[in-house]
Amino acid sequence: MAKQKKKGQAGQAKNYITRTQAVRKLQISLPDFRKLCIVKGIYPREPRSIKKANKSATHSTTFYYTKDIQYLLHEPLLAKFREQKAVQKKIAKSLGRNELQDAVRQEKNGMPRIKLDHLVRERYPTFIDALRDLDDALSLLFLFASLPSSETVPAKVVAKCQKLCHEFEHYLITTNSLKKSFLSIKGIYYQATIQGQDIMWLVPYRFVQRVTQDVDYRIMGTFVEFYCTLLGFVNYKLYTSIGLVYPPRFDTASDDRGAELAAFTLEGRNVADNAIENGNATRQLTNGHAQNQNSANVQATIDKIVQAGDQEASEQLQEELAEDVEENEHIDKFEVAAPEGDELPQAEASSNETGALFSDFTFFISREAPRHPIEFLLRAFGCKRIGWDRVLGEGAFTFDEADPRITHQVVDKPVPAVSNGEQTTSKPGYIVAGRIYVQPQWIWDCVNEASLLRTDVYAPGATLPPHLSPWMKPVRGQYDPRATLEEQQLEGEEDEELSGEEAQALLEDAEPDVSDEEVDGMDEAAAGMTIDVADGSDEEEEENVEATFGGFDAEPDAESADEEDDHQAELAAEAAGKSLSAKKSQKSSKDKRKEERLAKQKREDEEIERQKMMMSNKKRKLYEKMQHGNKIKDADAEKLRSKRRKIEQKQKR
Repeated sequence: MAKQKKKGQAGQAKNYITRTQAVRKLQISLPDFRKLCIVKGIYPREPRSIKKANKSATHSTTFYYTKDIQYLLHEPLLAKFREQKAVQKKIAKSLGRNELQDAVRQEKNGMPRIKLDHLVRERYPTFIDALRDLDDALSLLFLFASLPSSETVPAKVVAKCQKLCHEFEHYLITTNSLKKSFLSIKGIYYQATIQGQDIMWLVPYRFVQRVTQDVDYRIMGTFVEFYCTLLGFVNYKLYTSIGLVYPPRFDTASDDRGAELAAFTLEGRNVADNAIENGNATRQLTNGHAQNQNSANVQATIDKIVQAGDQEASEQLQEELAEDVEENEHIDKFEVAAPEGDELPQAEASSNETGALFSDFTFFISREAPRHPIEFLLRAFGCKRIGWDRVLGEGAFTFDEADPRITHQVVDKPVPAVSNGEQTTSKPGYIVAGRIYVQPQWIWDCVNEASLLRTDVYAPGATLPPHLSPWMKPVRGQYDPRATLEEQQLEGEEDEELSGEEAQALLEDAEPDVSDEEVDGMDEAAAGMTIDVADGSDEEEEENVEATFGGFDAEPDAESADEEDDHQAELAAEAAGKSLSAKKSQKSSKDKRKEERLAKQKREDEEIERQKMMMSNKKRKLYEKMQHGNKIKDADAEKLRSKRRKIEQKQKR
């Protein structure tokens, strides 16, 4: 006879444990249990059958894996929590006796310090694992770095978060690891590539933050404490991988005066690396690897030639290697071989090219523009000379707005007035001759496009182009703000819109202004013409026809009418001193592009219909269901195109 299983001792009832049972088993308080689960990475679980897991009880509760709670029994932090509880009892007893000095001494010297170093190594066995889990850590630390200090968020925590975030930004600046950035409603998104891992985080805007009571800052503080330890480990590994000392030298006084990134000084681990700071180093550090270095086999061949004394051959070999490097630096562009061929994805620019995007320019940030994100982007992409107004803090290349070395100025205000010829110095609100003025969006768009864009489009006061997410690729059929309406609107879409009130308005504009008396006279004339024609004989009718007929040349056809209109337009343009050749060529090119697009769309539709004929009934029905969602997206895209078309028509008027 098989052994009978008792109810509640097997299956889900044994695999899951409630939170109350877990707290009693660990013999700690509920706040300590929450903190322990957060730092250990243990989260609540939802069983498939709550009734079975809770032993026939149906009330809502929180469940954990029994194995996870059993795993927590061996955690060294439990002993630390118990020691802290014992010291807190002593402090309470001292306060009850009015022994304040004894209570302060016990809190300062007797309270055990909790370290989470072993937990970082336990949860992330390899460095790549830590990089993969760095997204949430950076977002939370940058959030706390922008919060004001309060009782729930101490000033020490805010200062520590700011320091760790600036150290991480310095690594990105040194290695040119930053790739993309996007300005959104929530904040500024950044993406960096470190050792092949794409890391994305969100940085809030520097507005006045209001600390509300809706958020449990004790739980958030536990996450911040663990993430600070994690980012400290990551920063140490990243700095040492490129030969820099960690932590970098930090000037507290300069940071208090608003230097931020300039308050840190990077130092090499030996004398050779110290030359990086002084500008004597010739190698460039990019993403932890030395650039412009030969491979091991090539270097060995060069050494053999040098040792043999053949200096000329060595120089020739070096020249060949340099030519190969230059050829490899150019990006290959894949062109479509046939008109109907597939479009291959183009190769992206290398980190060396994008890292030196702003290296030849000197920027000046106006006081109304956000200084820190602009400075971080410019330094991450090669700019070494950045100035700003003195009120924004220390660390600028120059505080003088009239410095002649400034090539670009970032402004976020209306068009400044042009300075007079008598004025020699620049003042706020005046344009300096020979300087390029751009809005902040130009920097973000250049970074995302990995190239320098036109600056006149981003001039102060100009209507900026749409700022789209660099991680969203345009999909066929959806609305693309960067493309023109002619490139994406469907056939007959513009004509279908002319209905209802718009069509009635167009008809009213087209009708001539005729009075009621003139209408009556026209009706009488028409009636008289009909009477004459009805009473006349056949001979009179033939004579009238011959008299009114003026030959085939009397009534011009449509082509001759168009030619006559073009001739009249040319005469009018010639009289005005203008030329219509450019407009004609532009119009013909637009019509040609439209015909090519419509022909391509027609071929694709025919190909889809041909493939649908080859499908089975089951696959055809599934395809039609999929097309239902696409039709909804197409309708939304058509609405956006219609709105844009109306805006453009108003602008033309």
